[in-house]
Amino acid sequence: MKYLKLLVAALLTLGIVYIGNSKLGPVPPLAKFLNPFTGFWQNAESNAKPNDVQSNLDGLKEDVQVYFDDRLVPHVFAKNDEDLFFMQGYITAKFRLWQMEIQTMSAAGRISEIVGEKALDNDRLNRRIGMGYGAEKAEEFIRKDATSSKLIDAYCKGVNAYIGSLSAKDYPIEYKLLNYAPEEWKPIKVALLLKNMANMLSVFEYDIENHNFVAKYGMEEFRKLYPDFIEEEDPIIPKGTQWNFTGNQHADMNGVITDSTGTLSSISLPSSTLISSIIPKPDEIEGSNNWAVSGSKTKSGKPILCNDPHLHLSLPSIWYEMQLVSPDVNVYGATLPGSPAVIIGFNDSISWGVTNGGRDVRDWYQIKFKDASRDEYEYKGQWLKSEKRVEKYEVRGKGEILDTVVYTKYGPVVYDQNFGEAESRNNLAMSWTAHLPSNEFKTFYLLNRGKNYGDYIKALSYYACPAQNFVFAAASGDIAIKEQGRFPIRDKATEQGKYLSDGSSGKDDWTDFIPYANNPTIENPTRGFVSSANQHPTDTTYPYYYPGVGVYENYRNRMINHLLSENNGIDADFMKQMQNNNYNLNAAEALPVLLSLLDKSNLSKEEQHFLQLLSKWNYYNNPQEIAPVYYEIWWNELRKLLWDEMADKKTPMKQPSFYETVKFLANDSTSPFYDNRQTDAKETRADIVAMSFHRIKDTLAAKEFTEVSEPYETDETYKKDDLNPRDWGTYKDTKIEHLARLDAFSSKHVYNGGNLGVINATNATHGPSWRMIVDFGTLKRYVVYPGGESGNPGSKFYDNMVDTWAKGEYYVAEYLKKGEDLGNKKLFELNFKPSK
Repeated sequence: MKYLKLLVAALLTLGIVYIGNSKLGPVPPLAKFLNPFTGFWQNAESNAKPNDVQSNLDGLKEDVQVYFDDRLVPHVFAKNDEDLFFMQGYITAKFRLWQMEIQTMSAAGRISEIVGEKALDNDRLNRRIGMGYGAEKAEEFIRKDATSSKLIDAYCKGVNAYIGSLSAKDYPIEYKLLNYAPEEWKPIKVALLLKNMANMLSVFEYDIENHNFVAKYGMEEFRKLYPDFIEEEDPIIPKGTQWNFTGNQHADMNGVITDSTGTLSSISLPSSTLISSIIPKPDEIEGSNNWAVSGSKTKSGKPILCNDPHLHLSLPSIWYEMQLVSPDVNVYGATLPGSPAVIIGFNDSISWGVTNGGRDVRDWYQIKFKDASRDEYEYKGQWLKSEKRVEKYEVRGKGEILDTVVYTKYGPVVYDQNFGEAESRNNLAMSWTAHLPSNEFKTFYLLNRGKNYGDYIKALSYYACPAQNFVFAAASGDIAIKEQGRFPIRDKATEQGKYLSDGSSGKDDWTDFIPYANNPTIENPTRGFVSSANQHPTDTTYPYYYPGVGVYENYRNRMINHLLSENNGIDADFMKQMQNNNYNLNAAEALPVLLSLLDKSNLSKEEQHFLQLLSKWNYYNNPQEIAPVYYEIWWNELRKLLWDEMADKKTPMKQPSFYETVKFLANDSTSPFYDNRQTDAKETRADIVAMSFHRIKDTLAAKEFTEVSEPYETDETYKKDDLNPRDWGTYKDTKIEHLARLDAFSSKHVYNGGNLGVINATNATHGPSWRMIVDFGTLKRYVVYPGGESGNPGSKFYDNMVDTWAKGEYYVAEYLKKGEDLGNKKLFELNFKPSK
């Protein structure tokens, strides 16, 4: 069956590629691909239990044992750290090689080498934002730390040892489909992988979108719709926290200086020109959660830590589960394929997890060049020399293509006469903290070995980008959370960093940074817990200014804090329920407003039925529910009608947040934004509420549904709606796609609950990429992620954990101490000895 499954999948994929419906490149030579000795047949895996293997391996100093449990999770035991990281690289490559390489090639702007010209624009963007430039700076900086340099080298040697053991027949199937071969793994690839993650999590800046709104609608309207803080703010650091520092404390190379904070002054844009070129970014933050509860609130009297970072759902999974043991460390958790160490996890003394901090770490500047040569640009009344970096692209089927990127003191000019929308070639340069030298690897290296709060704080001192909220708990009883990153000090008077800046004036330079010690931090709060869910890190009393326009979460954080505040005697089962909680606070606040504004006098029979179900809904986005489908359609259609002024791609603007949209509807009855530009009539608030409600039936009729599995649990009170045979789990239609968007290698459609703004923030494409609960009382650790340990679609371990994840269930992590074994949980083992 494995052979048949893989054959069908491969042939379907080839057919898709052949007829041009796939985004992938040229079809591989069929004779080569179908060759039984070297082609795809070699990627099929038997379901039989693998045998234990002992072998010699060049590059090892001492013996290494790797035990695989019944989920194929490797437990690596080495006698020194170099061998440990060597083996981490080797084993990760054995199961995730293609994933590692495709992600780093994407970061390096090299996908067009594989699939041709269709990937060139994205490649150019990745190079123009300075991914390679930043990675080079990071590698150079890492080389100055002997331990980091040595261990990253060891990891790369392990990857290369595995690559060197392969012949063409052993390549992962994606190499065969795309007709290319793996290349040597170098330290620059590790740096590129970390920059790739930084790029994914640095997108929550809206300088250009804010510029466009102000230029078109004015500052008064902007301040109404995009406040930095909301009324019900529930920040990471609790309101009322006293700060033991002032905004006068700066970190720069020249010592302490004074910043200019004050009241808002008149804001001037560098021009009134509307800008059309922006880096693609999501409409709403997808979300991640973490929290830690002290022993004062748990059943055992010991802390419990939870983390579920929400990212794009993909196969192979973004994470690779692993245990790493040497005389200096015993750590377990989620690793990032292609980078050494455990990123989110635990040891016997501490545990840690992360969420996206959301801080703006990118600023945009409009550059004025002296002439068409772009050799000089204006800065504070002088002409400064620019630097030029020629990027070479080896485009498959096209040959070499060159692109010259101009670098200024701010950073690379991303959009100019050679790149970007024709209407908006305004010479836009970008400053990004990922361009600055840093060594994030050392943060995770030290966390893996951490024993206490002091070790946690020291580890974070090496972390720069992207902004992350690091939650912490220790067996000793301590809990803490810190928003960490390198954050430029911004002038509150000019709201620095909120809008496009004038690069000629030099007024909005990054001259110094907030000292790491002054980043938002709290240890052992009196309320007995710490938490983050991508919300504001602080309230308005924080001594340093930072922009918060349309960035921060306003619902999950309040639900998490409510549940943790109201409950005591908490145990792991309670935490599991919390991570899978589907209560929709946005709907609970928005739906009563919508219902109060809806004219109910002219509803059809079907619409009366919709109204009846919505009126009785308990606001849970459980998969078997019908009402969430109607609410989702109504809410989305209303936002389209209300904010249609912001839908023009030629002048991108960010819609106001869900929270601000609800407040706007409730409190503003006369805004010109209620008028829909697509009609001749002048609509009112009541009109668009009714128009969007009337769209429910037509939207349902137009949506194409994919059949999914039956519900995992049958509720006796649950009945299908005659007018809508599709429930929320089916309508939402969560799909876990292959990284290359190959349908044949993507997972089945997943039936589960959740939504944006819900603690279980699972939508059609994003969701909890890793769930972890660490209980220091029972010494049990629970984990799950939506995928499998193998990157091979022909393996039963490719997506074997998806159903468990979808059902909200967990596995107990097999955290082994030295001398322990897996017992009946052992699948097989690999024993390696140094080659003589």
